[in-house]
Amino acid sequence: MRRFFVAGIGSGVGKTVISAILTQAFNADYWKPIQCGHLDQLDSQAVQSLVSNEQTIVHPERFKFSRELSPHAAAKLDGMQIEKEEIVLPKTKNNLVIEGTDGLLVPLNQTNLIIDLVKYFEAETILVSKNYLGSINHTLLSLEALQKREIRVTGVIFNGKPNPATEEIIVNYSGVRVIGRVNEEPILSKEVVLAYASKFHRVLQ
Repeated sequence: MRRFFVAGIGSGVGKTVISAILTQAFNADYWKPIQCGHLDQLDSQAVQSLVSNEQTIVHPERFKFSRELSPHAAAKLDGMQIEKEEIVLPKTKNNLVIEGTDGLLVPLNQTNLIIDLVKYFEAETILVSKNYLGSINHTLLSLEALQKREIRVTGVIFNGKPNPATEEIIVNYSGVRVIGRVNEEPILSKEVVLAYASKFHRVLQ
């Protein structure tokens, strides 16, 4: 059984889309332990709507907060506190895709960061990068943080409009493996997810 942690270099880089593709690629279960904001349109619901295999189980969030803020701040405003030990992996015999919240160095509480969950879950990490001004810095810092903690980095997936020069710099400085790319799709559907899933499965076997 494989356990993937889908991490992002920041917010809004496409972790949910990539999670759906990986869930489909490996007939995996999906779990996002912490949802901050968008409670009327959960990321787990989005993944459920994009996955077409019959094996996937979408596990419920451990924490759901009303505000779209970093977990520690969202929890505080809702009168709660996140304890890392309370975030227990769901029981399953399937592969598991775990979607992170925001970036890797975002706080869970006063002592733990999102990256601490990756190590806690003993998951291999797939980093989602998106090209924008500052993305080289954010991607390289994320990879450095993972490597410093001796967390296995399976590779990076670029999401959105391509920028070959930026991507070449990231690979040159980090030596990270590029799993693939997801282009900006006019309509994201089960068929589109299935096509990308087939590609990624071949690379990640």
